[in-house]
Amino acid sequence: MTLATGAPPPVHRTPLTLARRFLTGGVIGVSLGALVVGGVIGNTPLFVAGLVLPVVYGVVFFVAGMPRRVREAAIAPRTALALIETLTAVGGESSDVSVRFELTVVPDDGPAYRVEIMQEINLVELPDYRPRGIVVVHYPADRPWRVRIVKRPTPEWEERAASARLDSMPGAARVAAPPEGCAVGVALLAGLLLGAAAVVLLFRADLFHRDDTAKPPSAAKPSVSSTSSTTTVSSASATVALGPGQSFLDAGELERAVAPLDRGEDTRQALTVVVQERLLSVMFSPARTGAPGVDPRALPYGRFPALVEEARTTLGVSSPSTWQIIVDRLTGSLAIRVAVTGPEGTASLEADAQGRVVRRTPAR
Repeated sequence: MTLATGAPPPVHRTPLTLARRFLTGGVIGVSLGALVVGGVIGNTPLFVAGLVLPVVYGVVFFVAGMPRRVREAAIAPRTALALIETLTAVGGESSDVSVRFELTVVPDDGPAYRVEIMQEINLVELPDYRPRGIVVVHYPADRPWRVRIVKRPTPEWEERAASARLDSMPGAARVAAPPEGCAVGVALLAGLLLGAAAVVLLFRADLFHRDDTAKPPSAAKPSVSSTSSTTTVSSASATVALGPGQSFLDAGELERAVAPLDRGEDTRQALTVVVQERLLSVMFSPARTGAPGVDPRALPYGRFPALVEEARTTLGVSSPSTWQIIVDRLTGSLAIRVAVTGPEGTASLEADAQGRVVRRTPAR
């Protein structure tokens, strides 16, 4: 079969995409601001609003996207033959294994191109896939990088795959999701900063004009800083910020950051523990609430780097730009959620108290 060279045209970002990223950043900023400010000033409704707002936004975002998903589902995907260039099993804890495929896709009515995908394959069926093998694939007409291997094609396509001979395409013909560019990142960051600033400005009187003179010296816990990190502890929260060139994924960094937070007192329970590249945030449970808490010093920190790496490489996000770990017991049992964000969107996985992965949500 003779292959045409070239690749499908790129998809351009629209102002609507920038508006969505700005709104998403604003919701994140308002939520984080509400959690921190609500915890510092003891405003329970504000603190709860910081927890509820992302959930409400997620539901609204999902409902608003339903018409688009219905329209996309109504359009039949394109079917084509593809040549398996390489395949690598990258992990799996059940009968299905995540496999990274490098494919040359050959549409009947367009140029051939190369693409890299992640797809789960049953262990029993894995021997059916081998380099230089021919498979049948589906993909949306406007997003050729979202290729999925058809495990049970129609007899017609199965016969075509059995008799076809395809040639490899050069790496220059690779197709991937278009990068979002600097404008999208700037919009997200601007929304986050403005959202957090709005909360701080609204409650600045409570934050900066509280009467702390009546408190005994032992009641206020000072900030402790060093050349490598800055730790701030209050009665409601604690934050640890690392210096440039450091990461909480470095060996032992999290354990060192969490150890001094209680300053020798009985271990305080936390509502949430949030870990980012260089920022650790702990929101302590208010006294006498009876809410299920998390012991910040009893978490499986040694598993966190591996969980982040698995989320980066096995959930369909090709170039993850940010990651975040959230630990809580809002559902009763301790849950460790790792979210990564990249050009394909946001993907996440959830682990139990021992750091074992129990659920994966690939990028969509």
